[in-house]
Amino acid sequence: MNPPNQTPRPQTLRRAVASTAVLLTAVASLGLANATGAAAATPLAGPPSGTCNPAVDTVWHDVLTTQVNPVVTDFSAINVTDGTTGQRTQVLTRVDTVTTTVNQNTQISASAGFLFFKVSATVGFSVQTTTSSTTTTTASTTWNLNKPGYYGLYRGTRKVSGEWVEYSCARAGGIGFWVNTTPNGKGTYTTFEYPEEGTVSCATPEPAGTLRHAARQRLGC
Repeated sequence: MNPPNQTPRPQTLRRAVASTAVLLTAVASLGLANATGAAAATPLAGPPSGTCNPAVDTVWHDVLTTQVNPVVTDFSAINVTDGTTGQRTQVLTRVDTVTTTVNQNTQISASAGFLFFKVSATVGFSVQTTTSSTTTTTASTTWNLNKPGYYGLYRGTRKVSGEWVEYSCARAGGIGFWVNTTPNGKGTYTTFEYPEEGTVSCATPEPAGTLRHAARQRLGC
């Protein structure tokens, strides 16, 4: 042991430098180095602690951004006149599509499914967590229109998109630590709420930013 206030022995310094070099080499060999230069000045959100247990921990996801937009996927405008009210079955025309994607890939893995559970918790409503699209079924519903008027029949959803990040638990010697394993440092995702359907009319205003408002706009009101 070095006496107090004395410079550490050369061999002690060599061992410390060598240990640091081994850890850095392990990170570089995995190809998991984070962004360098200016990007390193604004680190992404990460796990609550820098260390992990490789025997227990696998991956950790975090949602960086979310954007919610109403999307009308199927629509039909009908004019109900006196004598034509009542129950009818109407097949809607497909006007848009929303598909779940992770990094623009439509095949959703089980690991990515956990990301969508976090998205649900972030936005406050349930979203699709597996490979899914709004084109999987034809929108054909029976409607009961009792008053004359110009109606929009719609089906749609709330599309949720944004950016995310994934960390994996890596081991270097006896140390487990989280490293960013997201391609390009962060990824993108798209999912959507379970679809809803209904009717709108020019006679009734709808709150801006809602799916019903988006459907009403298609009537040209």
